[in-house]
Formats: sequence, structure tokens, C-alpha cells
Amino acid sequence: MTNQKPLLSKFLSFLLLSLSLCGYEPLMMANELIPIGVVLDLKSSVGRVAERYMSMALSDFYAVNHNYSTRLSLLTKDSGNDVIAAAFAALDLMKKEVQAIIGPQGSAQARFVIELGRKAQVPIISFSATSPSLSPSQNKFFIRVAQDDSAQVKAIADIVKAFGWPEIVLIYEDTEYGNSLIPHLMDALQVIDTRVPYRCVIPPSSNNTEIIKELNKLKENYIRIFLVHMTASLGSKLFALAKNAEMMSEGYAWMVTEGLSSLLDPMSSKVIDSMQGVLGIRPYLNPSKHLEDFERKWKRNLTSIQAKIKSTTSLNLFGLWAYDTIWALAMAVEKAGMHSRFFKQNASGFNADLAALDIFENGTRLRNTIVNTTFEGLSGNFGLVNGQLEPSTFEVFNVIGKTEINIGYWTPQRGFSKDLKDSSEKAYSTSKDKLKPLIWPGYTIHQPPSRLRIGVPVKNGFTEFVKVEWNSSTDDTPNVSGFSIEVFFAVRDALPFPLSHEFIPLRLRNGSYHYEIETKKFDAVIGDIAIIANRAKYFDFTLPYMESHVQMVVSVKHDERKSLWIFLRPLSLNLWLTTGVAFIFTGFVIWVLEHRVNTEFRGPPAQQLGLIFWGESGK
Repeated sequence: MTNQKPLLSKFLSFLLLSLSLCGYEPLMMANELIPIGVVLDLKSSVGRVAERYMSMALSDFYAVNHNYSTRLSLLTKDSGNDVIAAAFAALDLMKKEVQAIIGPQGSAQARFVIELGRKAQVPIISFSATSPSLSPSQNKFFIRVAQDDSAQVKAIADIVKAFGWPEIVLIYEDTEYGNSLIPHLMDALQVIDTRVPYRCVIPPSSNNTEIIKELNKLKENYIRIFLVHMTASLGSKLFALAKNAEMMSEGYAWMVTEGLSSLLDPMSSKVIDSMQGVLGIRPYLNPSKHLEDFERKWKRNLTSIQAKIKSTTSLNLFGLWAYDTIWALAMAVEKAGMHSRFFKQNASGFNADLAALDIFENGTRLRNTIVNTTFEGLSGNFGLVNGQLEPSTFEVFNVIGKTEINIGYWTPQRGFSKDLKDSSEKAYSTSKDKLKPLIWPGYTIHQPPSRLRIGVPVKNGFTEFVKVEWNSSTDDTPNVSGFSIEVFFAVRDALPFPLSHEFIPLRLRNGSYHYEIETKKFDAVIGDIAIIANRAKYFDFTLPYMESHVQMVVSVKHDERKSLWIFLRPLSLNLWLTTGVAFIFTGFVIWVLEHRVNTEFRGPPAQQLGLIFWGESGK
């Protein structure tokens, strides 16, 4: 019996060699199939692309590693965009004793599935749940084969600092994915003294009318710098409506985070057209021969018209992470020597009974093996730090035409740079000079203003209110003073936040300031601008801080009321002469009558003349 075993082994080896020479793959018969669950939203572009990428990853991996004794068997479940459906799909897969689950896509879905994985000790591997609130360090059986959203925060803050924006409005969706990044952004912007005066939160279920209402609120605000953190479905709707609202024009600046910028290619040409001038960042893909070969193979496999409609021919970052996930998991399963060993608990007739979930005894070993797996993947160096991909280089791009133009790079060590190969600059830089020129919304090269543009009227008279003067003919910056300017400074100093501004001379055109103000060249105007009905149709005026009643200007004359002869004014000269003649005539008549009988009316002529006037007055 002892001699028969070596003979039997030699015979089997000879048989396997013969089958191999004949073109058969006898090792396939000995491979152990390892069930792996996949939970995706197959109605989304990310889900469809990820499913195809993972299928190609299986084929590519075992074509290279045909000697492996284990092979992954993917069991895919369509969860849609529903949290409960994703939880039930994961629960059903665990009932089938899968040894790991890839997915689900959304962060809100992943939160529930992670709890199921913890209970069953089944590793949950996600390539798209990037919410910072889902921490692999706090969830032992959660592995993120993607970069945490918070990894991009420092790069975003550096962009804001580079362009000198003192204020920015955050626009994000009201989901786990949208809300979880905001505290990290607020902290980073506070460090660079950038204020967030308003946060626009849009639920994913919002219709066009509700989104337009929010955009109108933003349009009424003088701030024109926006940062958008949304998924592709809601973000594409937002930008299309923003263009219709004339908010993608000159004077505005839009920036998008990694989640939206990584999915620009699957969007329609109409949406891309509405995003002209948008600034964005996304993880940088290091070119490699493996990546080029995969891209050619990917385009070649898209042969059917239906596949071309539903998929994109360009590389998709989430799809590449899904591809690398399959390679990492296949390596880990083989290295850990996995077998389907589940600890059976008390069974229950109810399918959703969590207490009856079987516990995967080798779950911890598989999880640790995945975390320690390293290789050169399609998305770059695959290496997990604290259960997730380590932050690396970000690409800064500008949407122009039908594509995104690279304008620079950002690394945690060097900040901005135009070329990653240039090692001459080793100091950390946040200067926009390290980025290539870009096109802003409205197809302009002029950067949207980072300060309030304050118009000040230029006039010759009444300079006590506003006075604009230049030190020299070549000086472009005017010296502005006056009472109205002092009022502006007092209001500015009373604000609880810093307010950057610049004074711009406002000149008369055709005798009026109306045209210059109507062109919206200024954010505000300070000075004695009259409030008239025509202007009030287009502009908002502050309450007057000085009263200026209607007055009449006349020349100054002597006040005759102070004269001694004021009593003569009521009667005319002729009337006064007539009265005097009548007075004298009456006195003469009295003298004639009294002269004959009264001795007092006799005497010198002067005495008799006096008696005439005296007699009249005495009468």
C-alpha cells in the first residue's frame, strides 16, 4: 500500500500534464469558487460601468493568475437608489454565505449595510461610498477602496485662497453624501479667513421649480462665487437651470468637488455646455501601459449600439476603483486560503431575522489580508491606510468646450504645480501663478471680482459728500473722501465680518449715471444718487440718512419791516396827498369861521397858521 501512493501521484501528474498539452485547463476543476456579493444601482451610470469593469477585472486577473486555486464568483443584486432595498439585498446575500460584499454605491446605503457586515463579520468593500462620516477605523469590517471626500478639502481651500475669494456660497445636496463634507469644508475655509454667508441645501427630490427658487435667492445676493458638492444626477440638473437663469455668465465663478467632477463624461452634451468655465478637482490618474491597454480593450468591447448609449467610452474613476477592488479581493482570498466556513446560529423562518445571521469565521482574517494587500492598479498604487485609499495627487481642470482642460496639479507636499515632473520647486505653493490660465463663465479670461465693486460719482460740485481725486495722471487708484464715504466706513466697521471692497469712479454718461449702474458693473454705489422712479425699477436704495427738502434760492433784499416809514406802505401816494389837502382845507374853513368871533384866531400869521393845523387835529 505504501508503494501505491507514489505511483498514483505520478499517474495523476502524467494525466494532468497530458490534458494540459491537449489544450484543457484541468486546474479549473480543482478551483474553489468563493461567493462574493455585489450590491449596485444598475440604473445609474456608475452602477452600469462598475458592473462591466468588475466583469473585465475577473477575466483579466485570472488570465494572468491562472494558477490560483480560488476563483471569485460574483452574485450581483440591483438595489436601485434605495436604502432599504440595499439592506435587503445585502441581507439576502449574507443568507447565501457570501464571504464579502462589494458596495453599495451610496453612503446612506452603506451605513446600513456596514452594520449587517459587522454583525455577520463579512467585509463590506465600497468603491463609491466616500462620505467622511463612514470611517473604516470605527467600523472594523468596512473597507473603502476609494478616497475619503475630506481628502480634497485642503486642495479646495488652496484654490479659494489662490484666487483671493473672501466669501463663497456652498451648494450641496441634502443627503448623507452632501451633508457630511460640509463641516470639513467650513473648518478649512475658516483657516484661510474665507466667510460662508449662505449655504444652499437642495434635496435630491427637488423639481425644477424648487431649484429655480433657490437659484433666484442666490442671484439676489451680491456674492457670485459658488462651490457645488453634489452627485451627477442632481448636479447636472442644477447647472442646466443655472444657465437658464443667466448665472453662468461673466462675473460668476463655479467650482465642483470630486464627486461631480469624476462623472462629467457620462453627462449629456447639453449639461456640459451649461458648465462652461467651471473649475474642478479630481484624483489624478497616473498614465501607465496597463491603463492604456485597458482603455483600448474597454472601447473595443463596446460594440453594440445599446452598450454605447448606456456607457461611456472614457475611463471612469469609480469604475477603475471597482476594477482594482476585484484584483485586491482575488489576491486576498487566495493569500488567506479562504473556505466557506460559517458559524450557524439559531435559524428562523423569517428572512429578515438579523439574529439568525450566520457568522463568517474567517471574516477578520480576510479583512486584514485585504487591508495589507498592495499592487499597481489601474487607478494607481493600491495601498490602504486605516482601511481606505491614501490621499494622493489631485488634478485641477477647467471645463471648456466638450472636455475638461488640465490647468495644474495639487499635491499634499507641494501644493500647486503646472507639471508634476518639475522638481525644481520644492516649497509649498498656493499661488495661482502655478496654474495655467483658465476660462471663466461667460467665456472671459477676467477673474470674477474677489472684492465688492463700489461705484463713487465723479462730479465738480458738492464735493463735501463725495470727492474723487488722483495723485497723478498715471495713478489708476483714486483717493475717495467725503461725508458719504465716512458713512460707508462706519457701516463697514460695524459688520461682524471683514468686507473687502474697491472704489471705482462712476462717470456721467449723457448727463446721467443710469447707464453705468444698469450695466451691473458695480455691486453698490455710494454718493448723492437721487432716488427716482425709473432707477427704483432696477436698483435697491437704502433709507436716506440725510433729509434734503425742496428749497428755493432767491437774492437777499433789505427788510423794510424795520423802517420807521413802514406805516406809509398800506396806502398809495395819491391817497396820502388827497388826505393832506383835505386836512389843510378843513383847518382853513375853521379859521375863517372862528377868526371873526374868536380872538384866539387873531395875531401873527405864523400863530394863525398853527391854529389852523391845531384846530383840525383837535377836531
